[in-house]
Amino acid sequence: MATKTKPPVVQPGAGNNIIINSNQRLNPVLEHIRHVGKEFGDIVPDYHVGRTTCILFLSLKYHRLHPEYIHTRIAKLGKSYNLRILLIMCDVTEHQELIRELTKAITTSIRTHRVCLINSLTIVVAWSNEEAGQYIATFKQFEHKPPDLIKERADKDYDSIFRTALTSINKVNRTDVATLRTSLGTFADIAKASSDRLQNLPGFGQVKVKRIKEAFEKPFHNKTANATLSLMLSVTPRRTRSPVQDAELGSSISSPPPLSDMPDFTRETKPQRGRSRPASPVWDIELDLNESDV
Repeated sequence: MATKTKPPVVQPGAGNNIIINSNQRLNPVLEHIRHVGKEFGDIVPDYHVGRTTCILFLSLKYHRLHPEYIHTRIAKLGKSYNLRILLIMCDVTEHQELIRELTKAITTSIRTHRVCLINSLTIVVAWSNEEAGQYIATFKQFEHKPPDLIKERADKDYDSIFRTALTSINKVNRTDVATLRTSLGTFADIAKASSDRLQNLPGFGQVKVKRIKEAFEKPFHNKTANATLSLMLSVTPRRTRSPVQDAELGSSISSPPPLSDMPDFTRETKPQRGRSRPASPVWDIELDLNESDV
């Protein structure tokens, strides 16, 4: 009878392998962790995939039978690791409510032995063993990769810019872009094409054609620019305004308020009580006029 050998104890971060908790030996996910090294070790999480990254594995079928299991595991994990991932295996039919409860539970505080632990975990849901294994391997493979590695690369050649500009229109995909370019040609030809001609193209219905025409013909609204234009035109004397400016003023601002609401600048303001109005000074021009009359 063969005796079971105890798995070697491996310190986290000792090598480039994924360190696996011994309790995961019978997990079928292990068969699908490929392209990275694996070894068992005495660790608190289920998978150690980096010096600061760990994964806790949870089957919803098991969670339904033992709802307190994951809370105990989180409490044992404490504040270790910067990136803490809860990999959920969705292996039940009614999973919506279970995932909702888990999300609410791990994003709030859990009181264990009178200690409030703030759980900062990231939930990743897998729908098969293959998908879960791929997630675990990917986290290890990207351990030392820069964050801009997964950043979208913006191509600067004409074809890429042409495709990006047209696919930014709602309902237009890459196949539609190829059809437009083959049938119409340049970007200007597409912009000038009529709705009837666009609808004759394969895969172009009324809704898609409407979106394309709106993208090329609908004006861009800028409320700030309109407000600035209205202010500039309103303070410009009418005799110096051109008919075009009057038309722009009429379309961008509302009608002026009634005269009753306008302040009366023609009335003299009464002097404040208790203060005598000083006498007007004698200007030099008045002195000159008086001397000329003598």
